[in-house]
Amino acid sequence: MAGSFASAGWLEQHPERDWITRRFLRNIRTIANEAILRLAGEDALPDEAPKSPLQESLHQQCLNRAYERLRQSGAQSVLDLGCGSGKLLKLLLKEGQFRKITGMDVSFSELQLAREHLHLVEASPALRERLSLFQGSVTYLNERLKGYDAFAMVEVIEHLDEERLPAMEKVVFGYAAPDTVVLSTPNAEYNVVFERLDAETFRHEDHRFEWTREQFSAWCQHVCDSYKYEVSIEPVGQEEPTIGAASQLAVFSKKGGTA
Repeated sequence: MAGSFASAGWLEQHPERDWITRRFLRNIRTIANEAILRLAGEDALPDEAPKSPLQESLHQQCLNRAYERLRQSGAQSVLDLGCGSGKLLKLLLKEGQFRKITGMDVSFSELQLAREHLHLVEASPALRERLSLFQGSVTYLNERLKGYDAFAMVEVIEHLDEERLPAMEKVVFGYAAPDTVVLSTPNAEYNVVFERLDAETFRHEDHRFEWTREQFSAWCQHVCDSYKYEVSIEPVGQEEPTIGAASQLAVFSKKGGTA
């Protein structure tokens, strides 16, 4: 019995103490959420093996942070713009707070992958009523974009031509105008950390631009001034003293909204 207490106090000195604590608290919330889902006739999606921040990809860290900010916003309906294969949708489905979850992507093949990853074909009627997917673009007005509490755009805007950004702003912040928009994009200053990138090279061949922290902040302020939002910006990923973190995330809250 004495041996079982030999490591008492280990958590205080552990380098990933904060993550371990958050994981423990999240497990408690997961039990409650599974009960909510089962009462609605839904089976909880299978969990993937938990990873610490040291093991997670940067993209997964962005998804996790976006999920947390959406949950904190109090939103009950969320539209993931540029949902890809559905990784953020899967996170949202595990939280009973989100009663209506929708993914939109311009790519039909990505939507097909999302259907497979989320097991939509064999899903219960209750789950299919809660989750939906459709094809569309963030630069075109679409009635289906309206009526959501929150939008997510995780590592999406850098795939647009910069001259198309005003159209996206009009669609997202002007036309649909949800109470909350959670948006992330790479921090170009951090690219010097990657050995195979020089100052003029983007992280992905499909990126049309990558912004510095100053450029991102200026764009966020422009959106707020133009569409009556306020914003908070935070770093995501490993952070260096002079160049910031690998990615940057903005949470836009509509002035006078419920978020």
